[in-house]
Amino acid sequence: MIALIQRVTRASVTVDGSVVGTIEHGILALIGVEREDSTQNAERLAERLTGYRIFADDEGRMNRSVAQVGGGLLLVPQFTLAADTKKGARPSFSSAAPPERATAMFDDLVRRVRARHAPVATGSFGAEMFVASVNHGPVTFWLQA
Repeated sequence: MIALIQRVTRASVTVDGSVVGTIEHGILALIGVEREDSTQNAERLAERLTGYRIFADDEGRMNRSVAQVGGGLLLVPQFTLAADTKKGARPSFSSAAPPERATAMFDDLVRRVRARHAPVATGSFGAEMFVASVNHGPVTFWLQA
């Protein structure tokens, strides 16, 4: 599983004109599911999302997790993260999990993150989403599990 995470001051997802997920201070995580991903990958990514230290401590160092600062998590499914872009001028999605499997894996990840942390908001799998965010820093990391 792949997560492109951003430390944000706020983020939201809108589908069909309605906001379906929103957070204030926290992490926006775009989630990609690859063919070979398993429940172990979901567990490891849940650990990393809730424990990754990207928030400032009292000395201004990135030394606190989203849980430690009481921030929110906005998890947004994004199959394009699993694209193979190594050659050509068009991405290949052969390494991405099929939609049914990816949906189940994303839902499993959400369940695991919610068991560890609140608040957790999500986007809508398979929908055309409009994601808005204010990246604080900017701070952006690519996590794989």
